Amino acid sequence: MTAQSCPRQHCAATTMDSTALEPSLYTVKAVFILDNDGNRLLSKYYDLELYPSMKEQKNFEMNVFNKTHKADNEIAFLEGMTIVYKSSIDLFFYVVGSAQENELMLMAVLNCLFESLNQMLRKNVEKRTLLDNMDGVFLVVDEIIDGGVILESDPQQVLEKVNYRADDNPLSEQSVAQHITEKLALTSNVFQSAKEQIKWSILK
Repeated sequence: MTAQSCPRQHCAATTMDSTALEPSLYTVKAVFILDNDGNRLLSKYYDLELYPSMKEQKNFEMNVFNKTHKADNEIAFLEGMTIVYKSSIDLFFYVVGSAQENELMLMAVLNCLFESLNQMLRKNVEKRTLLDNMDGVFLVVDEIIDGGVILESDPQQVLEKVNYRADDNPLSEQSVAQHITEKLALTSNVFQSAKEQIKWSILK
C-alpha cells in the first residue's frame, strides 16, 4: 500500500510546530533586577521585538513582579514567556525566555548571576550594595549573556573574567576601566579593519 501524502494544511502546521520547538542559541530574552517595590534597578532586553519601548518593558516588569513577589515558586509563565526568579532581602532577580525554553537552562543563568553577585558583593546582596557596585553588576551580566546567548554558567569563571577574585577587594574602578578599555580597543580594531577593506576595494 502506498503512503498517502499528508494534507497541505497539516504539513504546514507540522513544519511550523517543529520550527517553533527547534533549540536556539538565543536562549535569554531579558534579564532584570527589581527592588521590593517593583522598581527597576537593572534591565537588559536581548529580543528587541519583544517589548520595543521603555513603557512596554516597565509594564511587563510590573506584571511579572505582581505575579511573583508573594509567590513561593521559582518559575512563572506570563505573556507567553517563561520566567525564572529568585529573591534576596529587598531584591528580585528575573531571567526571561520563550514559552518553549528549557527552564533548567534559564535557571542555570539565574543561579550563575545570583552566585556571581553574591561573591562579588561579599554575600551582601541587597539594594544599597548593588547600587554602589552597579558597574561591576553590568560587567557580570555581560560575561554571562551576550545578545541573548549564554556565554558562561560558572560563577568563578565569570568573576575571573571581570578581573575579580573572591579573596581580593570588591571590584575596583581600575579593573572596570581596564575591562572597558579592552572592549573599546577590540571595537576600534574591528572598525580599523573594515576601513582598510573599504580603502583597498576603492583603490581596486
